[in-house]
Amino acid sequence: MNFVVPALNACEGLRDRGFTFAGKEDLFVSFHDLRVLTQKRAAHYLAQGLKRGDRVAIVLPEGEHFIPAFLGALWIGLIPVPLYPPLSLGKLDAFMDALVTILNVARPRVLITTERVGKVLWSAVGRIPSIERVVTSEELAAEPAGALPPAADLRPDEVAFLQFTSGSTALPKGVMVTHGSLAANCKAIVVDGLAADTTRDVAVSWLPLYHDMGLIGLVLAPVCYGISTVYIPTLSFIKNATTWLETIHRYRGTLSFAPNFAYALVTKRAKPEQIARWDLSQMRVFGCGAEPINPGTMRAFVEKFAPSGLKPSALLPCYGMAEATLAIAFIGFDEQLRTDRIDAERYHVDKKAAPSGSGSLEIVNCGRTFPGHELSIQDEDGRLLPDRHVGEICWRGPSVAAGYWENPEATRETFRGGWLYTGDLGYLVDGELYISGRIKDILIVNGRNYYPQRLEWLVDEIPGVRKGSAVVFTRPGAASEEIVVAAETRSDDPAGLRAQIVSRISEEFQLAVSDVALVPPGALPKTSSGKLQRRKTRDQYLRGTLGKEGRAGNARLAVAKHFALSLVGRAQHQARVFFKRLGGT
Repeated sequence: MNFVVPALNACEGLRDRGFTFAGKEDLFVSFHDLRVLTQKRAAHYLAQGLKRGDRVAIVLPEGEHFIPAFLGALWIGLIPVPLYPPLSLGKLDAFMDALVTILNVARPRVLITTERVGKVLWSAVGRIPSIERVVTSEELAAEPAGALPPAADLRPDEVAFLQFTSGSTALPKGVMVTHGSLAANCKAIVVDGLAADTTRDVAVSWLPLYHDMGLIGLVLAPVCYGISTVYIPTLSFIKNATTWLETIHRYRGTLSFAPNFAYALVTKRAKPEQIARWDLSQMRVFGCGAEPINPGTMRAFVEKFAPSGLKPSALLPCYGMAEATLAIAFIGFDEQLRTDRIDAERYHVDKKAAPSGSGSLEIVNCGRTFPGHELSIQDEDGRLLPDRHVGEICWRGPSVAAGYWENPEATRETFRGGWLYTGDLGYLVDGELYISGRIKDILIVNGRNYYPQRLEWLVDEIPGVRKGSAVVFTRPGAASEEIVVAAETRSDDPAGLRAQIVSRISEEFQLAVSDVALVPPGALPKTSSGKLQRRKTRDQYLRGTLGKEGRAGNARLAVAKHFALSLVGRAQHQARVFFKRLGGT
């Protein structure tokens, strides 16, 4: 089992493998050079007076700056707190509020960012008393004055970093990923899950580096096992999803992971001439996780890119979450997509996954857990359930995180009796896991349970609805909860689109839709990793602000406001530092 810091320390002299940052001019950083860059960042941290266990907040958009800054903190036993940069100028208020909330929990002494982003972030710094200094990536790139520090001797139970959950259903919580859980999960992914050939495999990623799948799966795991990786800027993928497959073709990539929506998006956007030109025959693994997996999306992806040489066995549905460090279950890397069709009536009424044919629910097989780990399905009282009984997915093993940072109540609720209670619903069949929904997302209408993802997938298929941009929730009604659909669209016929949505849901699920809220593209609230926020969408709908918060048209006003607040924040920070020097608290 390889630990991150010792593995990186062993990379001295390893110059033929490393990380490539794709762009107008590609930048290759060998693992040998990455080790040196890491040490230089660590030297700068020590020069700031930081000591083992101190938190360091990192808000860096570019991977070539983020990765050495993050690893430099790990190198000397600091606890980095990776955070997403402001992605939309029109939503700066929400971003700043989230940043302040998270950092007042983490209490970092230093904030690392770029000169450009820092001009805006100062408006938040004044509201975070723990921050003593803002350090730019430009400063960290300078040659340090002192000697390069040796790697710290880190214990497996020490906290490596804080991974704040994306908050798709609740306020963010800081997951404590330890050096031990990180090493265990990296081994589970690379060795047990992928059987990676570290000298020949090439990973390709557009995923945000501050998110668990992008950071652990495609930065730290490659560091642990020396896997060459190519990074596409996340914004490049957002602007043009086909950049992902173009980069895989260009670099002869063999491994890549992404959420379900990315597969739907690239399937929609790829042009026939691109498909004819691309060679995807070398791809061993297209992993899909981080959100519910739509079997129709997976089949469409395989069918669309079969002419490019894509093998059906390359598709790898998987399951994981931040509290598990990252990965919980993979299908075998040489297996094809498999699903289970179950009786919908028995599922909803009896909580049993009885095999069925027509009119059934189709659930994707997410495979088995890893050696040394154990999956179970439990009922509300913590009793273990047999195969094909639906309950909460629970997991235990060395990859489980240590709990939530300074949140004992939430830790007791989620980490109990040695088990991680995931909050997800599913069932087992001969040790293989099928995930059917999330407990907190259940819609209860007329006493019956429905899972919003299945309604959302149906809405996604309606012409005029933007792919991956539909949210279904309930509002209080006179006799029961009522169904509401919110969807992004550019349709010129909103009345007709509303009628189609109401009709399709009625036909497929025998449910009455009480309201359809259509909003412009980009208006629905999302997490930093691109997941739609169902609870926040509902809250905005009930407040009457859905589609009105953070509009791009307000971007200039928002930037001007936060530049002005940054001047105030900088002054507040300087006054606080001056007061401390005088002996205040």
